[in-house]
Amino acid sequence: MRKLTHAEIAAKRKSPEDMQNIKRNPIYGVCDNIRSIFNVGAIFRTSDGALIEKLYLTGYTPYPPRKEIEKVALGATETVPWEYRQSTLQAVEEIRSNGVKIAVLEITDAERSIWTLEKPEFPMCIVVGNEITGVSKEIIDIADTSLEIPMLGMKQSLNVSVAYSIAVYEMLRVLTDKQEGSL
Repeated sequence: MRKLTHAEIAAKRKSPEDMQNIKRNPIYGVCDNIRSIFNVGAIFRTSDGALIEKLYLTGYTPYPPRKEIEKVALGATETVPWEYRQSTLQAVEEIRSNGVKIAVLEITDAERSIWTLEKPEFPMCIVVGNEITGVSKEIIDIADTSLEIPMLGMKQSLNVSVAYSIAVYEMLRVLTDKQEGSL
């Protein structure tokens, strides 16, 4: 085994033009009043890596063009389909009207682990919330399910962009065709 060179990695990279016509995964993301520009950039980068269908930035979540977002996103703002919406509720209702299940990544009394997702539940939208207050109550009230990442130590939560990444990649794992070993 050897580490690939930058040139070898770049040779495998899709072009922005390729990204326009690529089949995307049936995963949607909603950022509900995220405060940190850097978290938004990281969420864009994860969304690109996972080829999600679309990302919605809502409320006071910062949105492109912002140099701070781009610094972390590394071009993903150009390859991830995204929209800004003032109202998180309206964005979620629109997504749901297209037959997409709504899941909040939040600690609730439902106590459902992210590891229990099943393929028939897709397409699915994962909603992540504010770094301090989490997903807003109005979205929790209308969600189809809540999902949480098990926390085994003293802390009860992860950074929002880290949690989003774990959730999205678990969603990808569930969508993977086990027999062919590919998405």
